[in-house]
Amino acid sequence: MTDGRAPETDQELATRLAVEAGRMLVQLRDELVREGIHYWDLKDEGDVAGHRYLVSAITAARPDDVILSEEAADNRRRLQADRVWIIDPIDGTNEFAEPPRFDWAIHIALWERGSLTAAAVSMPALDLVFSTHPAPTLPTVERERPILVTSRSRNTYAAVRVANELGCDVGRLGSAGAKTMAVVMGEADIYVHDGGMYQWDSAAPAAVAMAAGLHVSRIDGSPLVYNQESLWLPDFVVCRPEFASAVLSAVDY
Repeated sequence: MTDGRAPETDQELATRLAVEAGRMLVQLRDELVREGIHYWDLKDEGDVAGHRYLVSAITAARPDDVILSEEAADNRRRLQADRVWIIDPIDGTNEFAEPPRFDWAIHIALWERGSLTAAAVSMPALDLVFSTHPAPTLPTVERERPILVTSRSRNTYAAVRVANELGCDVGRLGSAGAKTMAVVMGEADIYVHDGGMYQWDSAAPAAVAMAAGLHVSRIDGSPLVYNQESLWLPDFVVCRPEFASAVLSAVDY
């Protein structure tokens, strides 16, 4: 017997798990901080808890699918699979371990026969979640100078080139997901990174950004391709469509 409800879609699953894992991790962080946990231990505890939660939940809901997680060895079975969940249990672990910082995220994306077909990015400290369906609506923004968002800890060469060429104001955030969602929310216009990434760093943010109508590509303008043999996918451009041509021209080196 069933309760009459329709089966949970892949997108509903991704969104639900991004929210649930986020709530669990916020609660865990609060509890461990009260206990006086060390910074490095807090990072480890968060990564392990997030990974275990998501892998268990995805496996229970989609037992035939393969999971690629930052916190596990690469399951090479994914290269022959039709469906692969690409997850980052905590993107921005440094920020997670620096409460009350908010710029960390949970990434869940489903790759299916060559495309990302469902994705969610949650920012649990802000109680926000962004999905590919329904897609976010890009807000209208008006400002004299575009805002480029970049890493807290380093200025990548591409980001410096774009900032100088386009006369950008610059903001700094931690997680790649947080930076991408800043563009989705209209708090920034451009995010460019060429300092090294893996597939799980950009899969879910890229899918959500594309669903919202943003330009998303490699820094050479080519598409981001996932579930490739190499886990390394080192660069990433997300920007409002009106800046795409100028951004790609600035990083054409």
